[in-house]
Amino acid sequence: MNNIVSTDPIADMLTRLRNAVAIRKSEVNLPYSKLKTEIAKLLKSNNFINDFRVIGEKTSKTLIIVINDSQTNPRITEINRLSSPGRRIYVNSQEIKREKRGRGLVILSTSKGLMSGEDAQKLHIGGELICKVY
Repeated sequence: MNNIVSTDPIADMLTRLRNAVAIRKSEVNLPYSKLKTEIAKLLKSNNFINDFRVIGEKTSKTLIIVINDSQTNPRITEINRLSSPGRRIYVNSQEIKREKRGRGLVILSTSKGLMSGEDAQKLHIGGELICKVY
């Protein structure tokens, strides 16, 4: 595996997921980070991926995301980065939009941690828009 360090690791994660879905791979390997693991946790809890696991220890950890079983179609149709290191997008709880009439998922980084847009609206807190999935 190459050791190229990305300036935007979340965009790299989303691109790897998007590419894996496009070529019908059932799982994808990523360099580990806590933020990527939290995003994977939200994707799993909202039923966009089957599972994820972390292998390795200390600095050589790898995050493996199981997108779907080899017999089923992926549930991710589209996945996009909203905020970027050069252009952060912040919203308050009233500005959070629902994706695809509630079938999609918006992920926000809030003062209470990473959460879905729906949960952030319930708690009346805003934050930085990370990505949208449907």
